[in-house]
Amino acid sequence: MSRTNPPHRRLRRRSVTIAGALVGAAALTVSTLSTATAGEDADTLARVDNPYEGASMYVNPDWSAAATEGGGSAIADTPTAVWLDSRAAITGGSAGNSTGLREHLDNAVAGGYDAIQIVTYNLPGRDCAALASNGELGPEEIDVYKTEFIDPINEIVSDPAYADLRIINIVEIDSLPNLVTNVGSRETATPECDEMLANGNYVKGVGYNIATLGDNENVYNYIDIGHHGWIGWEDNFQASADLLFEAANAEGATPEDVAGFAANTANYSATVEDNFAIGDTIGGQPIRGESSWIDWNNYVDEQSFAQDFATVAAPAAGFPDGLGVIIDTSRNGWGGADRPTGPGPETSADEYVDGGRYDRRIHLGNWCNQSGAGLGERPTASPAPNIDAYAWIKPPGESDGSSEEIPNDEGKGFDRMCDPTYEGNPRNQNNMSGALPDAPISGHWFQAQFEELMANAHPPL
Repeated sequence: MSRTNPPHRRLRRRSVTIAGALVGAAALTVSTLSTATAGEDADTLARVDNPYEGASMYVNPDWSAAATEGGGSAIADTPTAVWLDSRAAITGGSAGNSTGLREHLDNAVAGGYDAIQIVTYNLPGRDCAALASNGELGPEEIDVYKTEFIDPINEIVSDPAYADLRIINIVEIDSLPNLVTNVGSRETATPECDEMLANGNYVKGVGYNIATLGDNENVYNYIDIGHHGWIGWEDNFQASADLLFEAANAEGATPEDVAGFAANTANYSATVEDNFAIGDTIGGQPIRGESSWIDWNNYVDEQSFAQDFATVAAPAAGFPDGLGVIIDTSRNGWGGADRPTGPGPETSADEYVDGGRYDRRIHLGNWCNQSGAGLGERPTASPAPNIDAYAWIKPPGESDGSSEEIPNDEGKGFDRMCDPTYEGNPRNQNNMSGALPDAPISGHWFQAQFEELMANAHPPL
């Protein structure tokens, strides 16, 4: 596809943010909009510093209906993202998304919403390290991705009818980070990730995605950065930012096409761990390197990781200063009666950390339908510096993958990390998977999980 539109001058983010408030369950409210400098094109005036600020966020009616039917009327009017995880999802008919993209946008306009969140998630050879979220396109089908997935999406979102609607695009989760952590001589490497690194189609796909959709002034692209337990290690942190910058300069893209980053998408890492910090010591010894939970990671929670990625790693890679991060808080509440109220005993680093951590997973590498998880912070604009929003990107109640093999026509495989009897692999240091039993394939409704998420919500419902 020829890109003949002139490059747009993007407004830079300010590093100081203003705390937002939640008005009702469906509206993110208040704050300031960026102002354009004299002489800029008129269409640039509509672009804002943070698309979540001052915006009422679209409530996905498909998820809302499922949540209500599942006993979740208390949260059914919470904004969640629309997942475009196949070509069929664009017109409607995929799991969890029976409404097509154009109809969603029409609904958003008719309902008076200011913004809608979408996830574009259909790269060739998708999710090379997890069979449960494999997709419909083979590793070499980059041209199909461009012409049959991104181009049709762009045709819809570029309709002038939606010009006043902020479209927040979460770009290809768990893709580029896999090319840092699961390749080469690493024990965690997979042949599939080595192939996607070699053929360059993840980089090309992300580049084409943000270049094409980013030509629309009302589209805000947020590239996925995994989560702190995955990317927070020294070997992974800057390398991931550098790879994202490579993608932001591929296939006609520029860093100006990037509004920010997305962390913890469809994952479970705690937003803030209050009861311990990376610099704590026990008996004069740092807990980092001594605690098996932290190991040699540089972070203990998502917010500290996301803030440093935005202010340290991203600018060092070449991105503009001041880009913000979305943190997915849909399933990281870890509440209930067993939620710690303070640190563990100072008898050892393990007892200190394990006794105080909110995140109750067996291992930080566990990602599928985690037992004991709860709904997290409700969607909120600008809750902390360099954090554009807490948002529910993964719709609560939608499965991460099946706990046993289930034949399907969606290209989704059976990953043992979704099997509660699985004893692990190098990516979770050979621990039990921590997954719930009796789960359907990814994206399908999982009532038992939904009920547990509500029961363990923090803040409580």
